Amino acid sequence: MANFSASPDPIAPRSGWASLRDMTPYHWFVFIICCLAWDLDCMDQQLFVLARDPALATLMQRPANDPHVGAMGTWATAIFLIGWGVGGIGFGVLGDRLGRVKTLTATIALYAIFTGLSALSISEWDFMLYRLLTGLGVGGAFASAVVLLAETVPDNARPYALGLFQASSVFGNCAAALINMYLGALQKGGAFPEDGWLTPWRVMFLIGILPGILLVVVQFTLREPEKWVAMRIAEQTGTRPSPWKAFFGTLTGIFTTPPWNRRLLAALFLTGAGVIGLWGIGFFSPRLVQLALQSTLEAEGLTGDTLKGEISYWRGVTSLVQNAGAFFGIFAFSWVTGLLGRRPTFALFFVLAMLSTATTFLFLNDRSDIFWMIPMMGFFQLAIFGGYAIYLPELFPTKFRSTGTSFCYNAGRVVAAGGLFVAGELPKLFGTEGVEPFRYASVTMCGIFLIGIFSLLFLPETKDQPLPE
Repeated sequence: MANFSASPDPIAPRSGWASLRDMTPYHWFVFIICCLAWDLDCMDQQLFVLARDPALATLMQRPANDPHVGAMGTWATAIFLIGWGVGGIGFGVLGDRLGRVKTLTATIALYAIFTGLSALSISEWDFMLYRLLTGLGVGGAFASAVVLLAETVPDNARPYALGLFQASSVFGNCAAALINMYLGALQKGGAFPEDGWLTPWRVMFLIGILPGILLVVVQFTLREPEKWVAMRIAEQTGTRPSPWKAFFGTLTGIFTTPPWNRRLLAALFLTGAGVIGLWGIGFFSPRLVQLALQSTLEAEGLTGDTLKGEISYWRGVTSLVQNAGAFFGIFAFSWVTGLLGRRPTFALFFVLAMLSTATTFLFLNDRSDIFWMIPMMGFFQLAIFGGYAIYLPELFPTKFRSTGTSFCYNAGRVVAAGGLFVAGELPKLFGTEGVEPFRYASVTMCGIFLIGIFSLLFLPETKDQPLPE
């Protein structure tokens, strides 16, 4: 067990970012470990986003811009999100029962192992199976880390620590983008034999095993939050009723206990809007860039591995600048919500996410557009996820906090999986091939952000309020 000082002497609460000074060395240690767990989780997510089309093109033996590859990519993403949703809900329940630290350890192991195994895929079907199993671990990591951090740090520092936590996810996403760009440059230079087994996308998934290194650190250096320990002791001594009459006791309990059940459903729509907006539209930006630049690059005389390497490079650039914008967006959300409150800030960013996403997918045409449209979209879309990290733990009491946070954040993935098929069918209304049908379908999907705004009518304002008990 690491030796860190306990809570600081009581002092007057600070306001704003100055409240982070109230955090002890142990609080900062927990913050760093939670950030690393979530950052590497996000790296594995982004590796999939970048490697999805090249991997399926190889496994299906078709060109990457083939419509059948795009359709199978929709299936693979949907299955990944379903695994994410199921794993998130299940591990959220385990987090309330077994503890935040044990659950975080299990989720890291799961997503690291099956990301690595994705590199060994021999067909699109086992590839999707690995994505399903990876999703189980990815889904549980967020709630485990965010609840552990929310219950550990001082109340007045909580929104800013959680905002920084979510902003740090950009480093994982950018790491994946840089890996993709580097491997694309190697492919362009002929480092990977055109008919060889070892391809850039397989190397990317093998790198995804790295989060397993965190397992030892998480298991032996973190302790369960005092709030959770006190709750479990009270349940074991009979001084507080336990929701664990059945395995999913906390899940049935939160659905049947006012006002938490009403908050749960409203928060599900709040998160579902952002998840569909990101995974159903925003994270298809590399495909937008590929379709938009394909004819331009071919006109410049690029073919074969040279063309593939160039497209891979620009897909990586797209991810990199999108996540650079996301970092500043999440940081901005944390600052604005401290001034305006949770609900007004969400409403503002949902509107701006809708407008920036529609603009990007409708008007991006050449390389120069990537450097201002994509960061703008990333700024507003990913900022909303910073809000989820701050807001969701504030909606539920200790006994339901992991279950509620994880259910809202992850059940939306299952809804998003259905949204992907809607997005996949929409281009058929506008044509069958080329970039234009893809553009119009994506712009149509932007209406999903309005659902997030509507859900705010049924949720409370939690600014400057302690966590409910």
